[in-house]
Amino acid sequence: MRFRSLITIGLALMMVPALTDITAARMAIDQDDSKSFNSTMASAIPAEQVADHGIGKLVLTVSNIGTFGDGFLTGIDPFTGRGVKSCEYPKGSGVRYMFSGAFWIGAVVGRDTLVSVGADGWSYTREMHPDEAPNGYLLHRSLIDPSDVQTFEGAISECDIIATYTDTLTAGIGNDDIDNRPHRPLRIKVVQSSYAWSYSYAEDFVLFDYKITNTNLSALNNVFMGLYVDADVGLVATCDATDCFKDDVCGFVHAVPETLSTPHGEDCTYLDTVNIAWIADNDGDPTNEGSFNEESCPHITAVRIVRTPSDKLEVSFNWWISNMDPSMDFGPREKADRGQWQEPFRDFGGNLGTPMGDRNKYYIMRNREFDYDQIYTASIRPDDSLWLYPNPSQAIDFANGFDTRYLLSFGPFDIDPGETLPLSFAYVAGENFHTVGDNAENIATSPEEYYANLNFKDLTDNARWASWIYDNPGVDTDGDGDSGKSIICVDSTETDSGFVFDTAFYYVTGDGIPDFEGAKPPPAPDFNVLTEVGRLTIRFNGQRSETTSDEFLARATNNLVRFDFEGYRVYLGRDERAASYSLMASYDREDYNKYVFTIDEANPNGIWMLFDTPYTLDSLKDLYEDTLAGEEFVPLDYPRTSPFAYMDSVFYFTSQDFNAWRPGIDTDIRKRFPDQPYPSSLDPLLANPDELTEEGNLKYFEYEIVADNLLPSVAYWVNVTAFDFGSPKSGLASLESSKTVGAKAAYAMASADAVKSANLPVYVYPNPYRTDENYRERGFEGRGSDEISRSDDRVRKINFANVPSRCKISIFSIDGDLVKEFEHNSDPTDATSTHASWNLITRNTQQAVSGIYYWTVENLDTGEIQVGKFVIIM
Repeated sequence: MRFRSLITIGLALMMVPALTDITAARMAIDQDDSKSFNSTMASAIPAEQVADHGIGKLVLTVSNIGTFGDGFLTGIDPFTGRGVKSCEYPKGSGVRYMFSGAFWIGAVVGRDTLVSVGADGWSYTREMHPDEAPNGYLLHRSLIDPSDVQTFEGAISECDIIATYTDTLTAGIGNDDIDNRPHRPLRIKVVQSSYAWSYSYAEDFVLFDYKITNTNLSALNNVFMGLYVDADVGLVATCDATDCFKDDVCGFVHAVPETLSTPHGEDCTYLDTVNIAWIADNDGDPTNEGSFNEESCPHITAVRIVRTPSDKLEVSFNWWISNMDPSMDFGPREKADRGQWQEPFRDFGGNLGTPMGDRNKYYIMRNREFDYDQIYTASIRPDDSLWLYPNPSQAIDFANGFDTRYLLSFGPFDIDPGETLPLSFAYVAGENFHTVGDNAENIATSPEEYYANLNFKDLTDNARWASWIYDNPGVDTDGDGDSGKSIICVDSTETDSGFVFDTAFYYVTGDGIPDFEGAKPPPAPDFNVLTEVGRLTIRFNGQRSETTSDEFLARATNNLVRFDFEGYRVYLGRDERAASYSLMASYDREDYNKYVFTIDEANPNGIWMLFDTPYTLDSLKDLYEDTLAGEEFVPLDYPRTSPFAYMDSVFYFTSQDFNAWRPGIDTDIRKRFPDQPYPSSLDPLLANPDELTEEGNLKYFEYEIVADNLLPSVAYWVNVTAFDFGSPKSGLASLESSKTVGAKAAYAMASADAVKSANLPVYVYPNPYRTDENYRERGFEGRGSDEISRSDDRVRKINFANVPSRCKISIFSIDGDLVKEFEHNSDPTDATSTHASWNLITRNTQQAVSGIYYWTVENLDTGEIQVGKFVIIM
């Protein structure tokens, strides 16, 4: 049995890529090189596109052909202009956690069994397609900027991407692997909406919401849907050398214990059903010393289903290893007449695991089989009552990790003509799945010990948050009186009169109606960076941060609190990864939490409880200073050990955050106009002229901070975040806007105005450029998000400083031959406008060689030309 790439010459021509090192390495197990077929149809029909959810820690590519990840379709994100990242985690790491995934759907139509797939991963089967341009293009929406009406209106998250596609295209699709017939569509239309956030509790997942409509004149009966995932985990820059696709392992987690706190701090544990299908590298690629570094891949990704068309469904989890050679093709299979269906063993066309053709794809979606986790493959014995015995000569290799794929599927349900059914799932990532460097050695000898060393905590926590964002626990969205499932925790306290039993009530699910909403931090302030040699001045305006209401908080507090702004933090980093940023300074309001000693039926012995949002100092003085006989009320004079008695109540106070609100004393952040009163109107068009800056912003909300003693020769990344105080009543912790979203690059060198007014000369560095200086290791190269995953020879650069904001840079050999020419065109206010660089790649796309080079910089506004030279020593 051979795998085939069946490509019919119809609507398009397929562009076959050149054979790369990794392609050659894969040929032993993937001889048709199907994973390199990432080219799209060249015709204007359909309008295929890909885009990244890059707002959070998980960067995930989505498409309008029924796939996610970039393995089956790649290209340039139309909303950012950058190449897509497939599934990078954490953002900026250069580590890929998924080759690609795809949506599958199968049904019985009349007497025929039909399946349509976004992709099947082994033959060129692509059966979902968008409309022609522009109707088929992806749509983008975002909650980030309300002034951007086009993207803000109707937005659900900080990054919504909406795709619409159908399975009705038949020309050029290819034939069924088993029945050798053309693609027969179900005639479905899919509207796929995917959502991502940067909030700390929601940055590790992307939520997908599908609306599947039957456009056929006939009913679709016994419908099953599935999500297919192929990971290939590894550092992109080194995958050619390591064949990172060859050591993936996968499995399924049904439920995990979750611990809640009762009134007296006792543990209350319940079993939380999470139902997640996961895949990861078998050992996380530790160093030779057994530790994990930036080139390792110790994390994990998974699929969690959060909504299906019916509460009562049959769920199947199947994994397999596809291979050109049927003897190496493997997947767990139940013995004949065993398991849920108790039916004869099904032949997949000579392969044990790979479901070839519509009939086998449909079978595997509805087989109600839950495969054992991959690491247990070698533990299956010949006399197992359910599972086929794996070939013992291969079982350990399969258990240790391979080019593994899985399918999570569910059904059945019927879709009548014109009917639309929903499906929602989350693609979730979790950190530090691998914590023991040599753990893979346990797979062959002790899979239980291997499993015990795995850390699912972050993954399952994130999966739980994904389900809560989809459907808020305890929220009756449709007003029918159902607020979701709850549990009651009971603990006991011994008193003089015996034991007193206390109860606590917790919602663990919502009402089943989607919310796609969560608490959010204040929007980050608008900011710009002013540059000088060795210095950056960060200026920001916080009007939006301080005056935007949080509807989730308002609902949680019965509209008592709508604004939960607390303060700002300013970060400086040497690259765009969250871990690179260091906190420069923090500013927060002076306010205090009031803890009240409470005795009630649930707490007969009394407990300190936080009921309200933080109080300002003025509000506390208004409440309590009159009781102190003229003394000033100082909240921190009343800690828990010495509380404040007022009438029949007892309180103690703590600072909310650090109360770092005094410039030069608590914080280096200062108000630009410290004496400016609160504006007469929040609308700049209605405010008084003396309340506005030259740019038209309200002075009251203007802040700045200076970063000194910086190197002018390297790039810095700057960001300003806003954070809130959370909601004690609803149990929400303080939230902060993303450290990475909206960050700006800057060079601490002369600004465009300074270059122009002082007529500063252009200079080049490093000069000479030496490859033996290890510039990358020293932090001078390869730090941008697009550079981290590149090899050393693709991040080299010669820098030009003090260039005009609009100029043409030409580089010549010593013989006068043009080596490279490019234009630098930047906004003069941009903090990188006087800096440009050349990547040492010639106009013939070759690496520059050792030698002396001349350069010219032509000012495109004045025509002035500067000339110089530099040396390259390779």
